[in-house]
Amino acid sequence: MKPEFKSRLLKVLRRLEAQYPDAHCALRHRNAFELMVATILSAQCTDERVNKTTPLLFERLPDPQAMASATLSEIEGLIHSCGFYRQKAKSLRETSRELVEKFEGQVPDRIEDLTQLRGIGRKTANVILGEIYGRPAGIVVDTHVKRLSRLLGFTRQREPEKIEADLNSKVPIGKWRLYSHWLITHGRQVCKARQPQCQDCFLLDLCPRNGLKGRLKPARPKIGPPSTKLVAKRNRAERAKNSRLSRLASKSK
Repeated sequence: MKPEFKSRLLKVLRRLEAQYPDAHCALRHRNAFELMVATILSAQCTDERVNKTTPLLFERLPDPQAMASATLSEIEGLIHSCGFYRQKAKSLRETSRELVEKFEGQVPDRIEDLTQLRGIGRKTANVILGEIYGRPAGIVVDTHVKRLSRLLGFTRQREPEKIEADLNSKVPIGKWRLYSHWLITHGRQVCKARQPQCQDCFLLDLCPRNGLKGRLKPARPKIGPPSTKLVAKRNRAERAKNSRLSRLASKSK
């Protein structure tokens, strides 16, 4: 890693930490099983929607044993609002059955074991390892982390696992968990996918804006009364229209 790159990376991390000191996992949970379920449900779904869904879900099916014994239709009915509910219901039940059969109903604390479970990839595994056990095996790479890491020039990779490996080699291990929380928060509040607020970004001087060259959002035009020229133009158009209507009316008589 070149010294100037490392210096810029560390400056970015310090600013993110100062700006978002309370950044945390937005998925509500009380234990490893609840976080695992919530993370599976969060695919193609907002955290807000998941948080509205899980209270009743966990009231009815509070642990792997209950989830493993439930019917698919019961699970589907409880998670219907999260989208892709049929696939997610299958994943939840099969994962719960594996937890009961292979791990005595406990969510494992090793990434090798977690990623063997149905519906658990490295992203979900790293969320669980970081939030519950305090030792992530790598950086959680979601859509915000992928997009912002590329914009900041921290990686050129496109596949999540390659992005994770690249970032793991550059970001200090003690910042792995928070790095994803910082970028997710920044991606939602400032560096939005459709309209990045570059002028308001506290990282602008440190960001090469890879992929956004020349796309600074233009200032919104001021809203006020129409100009004198515009008023005159509108009046001429209105008079011409009235004249045409008068001629047509005369011909029809």
